[in-house]
Amino acid sequence: MSRALLLIIGCSATLLVFGLWIPFKALVAQELLELAWAESQARQTAARPWPWADTWPVARLEFPEQAVSLIVLEGVHGESLAFGPGRVSTGAPAPMILAGHRDTHFRPLQHLQPGDPVRLQSANGGWQSYRVLDARVVDSRREAIDTGAINPDALILVTCYPFDTLDAGGPLRYVVSAEPVYAQEQNETVAAL
Repeated sequence: MSRALLLIIGCSATLLVFGLWIPFKALVAQELLELAWAESQARQTAARPWPWADTWPVARLEFPEQAVSLIVLEGVHGESLAFGPGRVSTGAPAPMILAGHRDTHFRPLQHLQPGDPVRLQSANGGWQSYRVLDARVVDSRREAIDTGAINPDALILVTCYPFDTLDAGGPLRYVVSAEPVYAQEQNETVAAL
């Protein structure tokens, strides 16, 4: 084989490894996070998924229509988002805001439709059911999430947009809003009266 062919094969293999590294890391991390989540619930204390972790599991997020289950981490700094979606600190009372990468954990957001169920399990093991209200694209340079204008019991899911771009970190965000099921039932009851 010529040196040029060996160089091409070597470069191709290197690019393939780098291209698969992030999705592989995200998949393996979710397995370790599952173990830490189980330990957190059993002991009722935050359990770090590996000794040097600077984050810990705080919730489980499910998209039942897509058979997706994700462990949510505390914080949204770059290192934690590489392993799973993260909880944005907003202060109480405010809606729960979760952020994740569009090319790994939050890729399923593009398939959520109004009315779809979303479930969130808290550290104490209780589940809260939500229904998707809407999804929209916002320009983060012109608009921010006004947590004061949103139901404090709502769930907001945020990721970068578009889903299929090779450009990471652009200004567009895909924002999914979901309302607790009990709030929807109250609204329907009032409307029926």
